Amino acid sequence: MAKSKAVYLHEQQRALIGRLSRSWLWRSEFPTWVLIIVIYGGWFATLAFHATLGLLPATLLLIWFTAWYMSLQHELIHGHPTRYPRVNQLLGLMPLAVWYPYGLYRDSHLAHHRAHLLTLPDDDPESYYFSVHRWQRLPHWYRRLIRLRNTFPGRLLLGPLLDIMQMLAAMIAAFRARQRDAIVMWMVHGLLVGVTFAWIAHCGFSLVWFLLAVSYPALALTKVRSFLEHRAEEDPLARSVINEAALPWRVLFLNLNYHSVHHDLPGVPWYGLRAIYLNDRDDYQTRNGGFVVRGYSVWLRRFLFRAVDVNAHPGFNASNSNEP
Repeated sequence: MAKSKAVYLHEQQRALIGRLSRSWLWRSEFPTWVLIIVIYGGWFATLAFHATLGLLPATLLLIWFTAWYMSLQHELIHGHPTRYPRVNQLLGLMPLAVWYPYGLYRDSHLAHHRAHLLTLPDDDPESYYFSVHRWQRLPHWYRRLIRLRNTFPGRLLLGPLLDIMQMLAAMIAAFRARQRDAIVMWMVHGLLVGVTFAWIAHCGFSLVWFLLAVSYPALALTKVRSFLEHRAEEDPLARSVINEAALPWRVLFLNLNYHSVHHDLPGVPWYGLRAIYLNDRDDYQTRNGGFVVRGYSVWLRRFLFRAVDVNAHPGFNASNSNEP
């Protein structure tokens, strides 16, 4: 019996991954090790020499390196550059972006990768949707705030603030409930934030300026990538976007703009995503239901004043939402 197209394409994909994984670059994880050195070295060196660089160039560089570091943390969560999670955790534990503990990001993001629950507000911790019941109970002013957040400028300006408030509320709840593991995580995070602030102050860089002009804009940059990154569709394969972004965005986001490929193959390192996508471009665009965009400027133009509709989740059929 002739092979189906889907089976044939799957075998082709496996063959490509097999060839890539046998290469020295892939096996050694050399690109990720270089990335770690460049990001850490660039972040610390920029602070150390900020007076020579000047405030504006130093601030812009720090925004880039801080946002880049958050992309690196994502890579560490997915098992790179080593096979040992605790080693990878040590490589991403420093809170260069200040706000988020690595452990909190790790746990929520791995839960986010349950494909059959993707975008469901009660199950996907990274979903921007609300359950119908919760959306209906929200005050009118808060609904307006969410709609404002769901514009492209609103996501960048308000999104980080709302996330920080939610994160701090979770921290307070963990301490009140005496959740030992969470309390230890937050205490370690607080200690490392203190070390980070000590280095910033030692370099003569304003802590207030770092929080307002570096950390917050870096968080906003990550919101560019996650804007309409997922949508509520019956088919889990059609819930993640493919964004054919320009080179600077691909570098900053470590190819996570090919988000459908990443969710399909979460173990593939960042430097393999583009090659796999280009090899199976038509297939991926078909499988994700044509959820394809030609760069982030498309979202900017389309949602400059109009909000994307990620309010009350429409729900899925049980056959799609409950499959293991």
